[in-house]
Amino acid sequence: MSTSYKDLLKQREELEQQIGEARRRELSDAINQVRNLVAEYGLTAQDVFPTGRARSASAGVKVAPKYRDPATGKTWTGRGKAPKWIQNQDREQFAI
Repeated sequence: MSTSYKDLLKQREELEQQIGEARRRELSDAINQVRNLVAEYGLTAQDVFPTGRARSASAGVKVAPKYRDPATGKTWTGRGKAPKWIQNQDREQFAI
């Protein structure tokens, strides 16, 4: 017994409608749960969605460069991904 292409498309459309309805229903329940928890604990938007990142003591501190490209004068601190001008080369020759 083979199902036709049109029958399968119709089934898919019906399933997508059911999925959409189930999602809306579950989202509504989730939102109600969240609202109840916010009210129960007196939470604010800042409590739930803090802005920015927690800063450590060293955050924002500039690091001195360790390497310099003699051709362009560009520098690199030795942190993060190495720039192309130093990749696959002996870093000692670029040390400052």
